[in-house]
Amino acid sequence: MNTEQLYEIFLQHPTVTTDSRHCPEGSIFFALRGESFDGNTFAAAALAAGCAYAVVDEHEYATDPRCLLVSDVLETLQQLAALHRRKWGHTILQITGTNGKTTTKELIAAVLGQKYRVLYTEGNQNNHIGVPLTLLRLRQEHEVAVIETGANHPGEIAALCNIVQPDCGLVTNVGRAHLQGFGSFEGVKRTKGELYDYLKSHDGLVFINAFDDHLRIMAEDRGLNRMIPYVEGRVADCSHLITVQWRADVDEPWHTIQTQLVGTYNIENIRAAATVGHWLGVEADKIDAAIGHYVPTNSRSQLQQTARNRLIVDTYNANPTSMAAALTNFTFFEASKKMLILGEMRELGEDSVAEHQRIIRQATEMVGADTIWLVGEAFSQAASTMIDRPRGDIRFFRSVEQVKAALSTTPLIGRTILIKGSNGTRLFELPALL
Repeated sequence: MNTEQLYEIFLQHPTVTTDSRHCPEGSIFFALRGESFDGNTFAAAALAAGCAYAVVDEHEYATDPRCLLVSDVLETLQQLAALHRRKWGHTILQITGTNGKTTTKELIAAVLGQKYRVLYTEGNQNNHIGVPLTLLRLRQEHEVAVIETGANHPGEIAALCNIVQPDCGLVTNVGRAHLQGFGSFEGVKRTKGELYDYLKSHDGLVFINAFDDHLRIMAEDRGLNRMIPYVEGRVADCSHLITVQWRADVDEPWHTIQTQLVGTYNIENIRAAATVGHWLGVEADKIDAAIGHYVPTNSRSQLQQTARNRLIVDTYNANPTSMAAALTNFTFFEASKKMLILGEMRELGEDSVAEHQRIIRQATEMVGADTIWLVGEAFSQAASTMIDRPRGDIRFFRSVEQVKAALSTTPLIGRTILIKGSNGTRLFELPALL
């Protein structure tokens, strides 16, 4: 079955699922493969659970006339999504970058939602599977889409661009993350710059933070000719939740927003949202309202007050760039008893020891924390080889389970605690215990 034929079926059954445990009546099941499963083996179960069709790529499982046999299920899903995007035909903004992708996406969606019917990426569905699934949720009532795209290897953003086919886009920033996959920081910049490459070749528009030297040089090297600089922005207060100001022109008055965000690094995400909203005709007061009412979720820059402590929870992800930014922000955060609980950073390859040592130095020398807990073997290994051994009240833990055990015997009270680490360290389990 070719893509055009499948698309005709999709128009009659526009709900797609890849999970045989979740099969809305009349949906289409795509039998994807994973590291430990073959979706083809669940095709019959999906049909029995309510799916109208199952797309498979192994002949032995195409035993029901409702099984649609293709050469590769994943490629078919991506081709169907690309075709649907072309048929839909409205404006799509694509976002990539090292840090801040999800927050920027959600802020932009909130701002554009003040004027348009918006579809945007849910959660972190930003990879080769999540992106096509998002695009297949597009309906004619949607007027604009905001699609987040992530990568940990070269070529991934280029491949996603060919599926998304953006009209405009932005790179939030480039930093030292996924170095094991990218090979180097230069590899990070080349891969994130694949969005710029696509937009240049398709006469698309780039929103750019012109104050970021890396992004500016990446744009200049490509000779981009359709660029919109971010609006001006500044942090007015960062003692707790940040207060920001922005303006689209030097002759205009500043707009002041009390946000629900922690972290001065969020000013760039806010500037991006204000820029896109302004360009697409959202009134300034509605931009202010959307940004001011946005509340972060999923353990990203969240300020939480428990019965015993005040927490800054940022446990969704961590890399050297975002970790350093979080520590710098915590330096200016007003609190009498500061504490750090930091989880190791993953996928850094041969740079892991040096990057963890750099974070240890920053944590012990700059932040002003009374107590530091470092979680994960990478931190222990880095500290053991440091010539300038870290000083102060520092404890090392192999895992989050060891931290939990320590909390059961040594409760923490009256502290302001920054909790930051890669999702895989599972530090998101700690706030309930603090």
